[in-house]
Amino acid sequence: MTPSIRKTTEVDRLVITVVTDNYYDSLRPDTEISTTYRSKPGSVIHAEHGLSYHVEVETNGAATGLFFDFGMDPVGMARNIDVLGIDAGRISALALSHGHFDHWGGLTGFLKRHGSLIPKGIPLYVGSEAFARRFSLRPNNEKPQDIGALDKTELEKLGIVEIVETKEAREIVPGGCLTGPIPRVTEYEKNNPNLLIMKGDRLVQDSFDGELAMVFAVKGRGLVILSGCAHVGIVNIVKHALAMTGISRIHAIIGGFHLVNARKDVVDRSIEDIRSFAPDYIVPAHCTGFETVVRFAREMPDQFILNTAGTRYSFGAGEG
Repeated sequence: MTPSIRKTTEVDRLVITVVTDNYYDSLRPDTEISTTYRSKPGSVIHAEHGLSYHVEVETNGAATGLFFDFGMDPVGMARNIDVLGIDAGRISALALSHGHFDHWGGLTGFLKRHGSLIPKGIPLYVGSEAFARRFSLRPNNEKPQDIGALDKTELEKLGIVEIVETKEAREIVPGGCLTGPIPRVTEYEKNNPNLLIMKGDRLVQDSFDGELAMVFAVKGRGLVILSGCAHVGIVNIVKHALAMTGISRIHAIIGGFHLVNARKDVVDRSIEDIRSFAPDYIVPAHCTGFETVVRFAREMPDQFILNTAGTRYSFGAGEG
């Protein structure tokens, strides 16, 4: 049974800034909802194989900020925060989508750099197994590569965050909801056999049971769905967002869709299902994969926006 959060607060205005992502292009045109960061000497965006968002929600005249994911490189993330003019002191929550290093790599450095500004005891929302050690089987390599684990003890020693494990859908700022665990309902969005997790003394296939996404209900527009990697399947995430909110209109789907190197039939069905949701905007990012991004651009041209690091997306009255 999908937990209901149907009384979630509607957001008057939502601004999502992509702090870092795999790709940067200063010359991308702005759209009705997006503004590209324009580089200039001494003020350049860092791009990497990592993902981080800064989110601002405005409800009834009050604004609240949060960070969702923290990229891979703490130096790059810190630079982008400065370049983009983000005030890290005006946040009331932190959240992590899952326990892969390209989403938590910048977290400790972020806390050390901005700890004096961040309210002590700020909640850091995580799913189950966020601190587990992960491994990856690389092509032509039979030995799994250790890709690390987020150090819970180190985080706690900083004395800044209160770690909150999220086991159900919940509103973490007014109008900003974490999905909680995401049920797998599609038959084609399967676990990747090359992604492994250490459970006890055994290395097993990672099922990403604790992966989280975020959902916002924008007044007069519908849902904005924000994913980290979507290891559990981007279509599963969207279906869960619809069920947990009871809202049928989708304004935008943004984030990693984890369709890199996916089989053609899986990409075909994913695009078909996403098209059936009739989103106003589709913004694949991070681990979606170049070929799949091109497919979305060709097959959903009126909805598609090419994401780049530093881009700001604005939703709500007037948008843009």
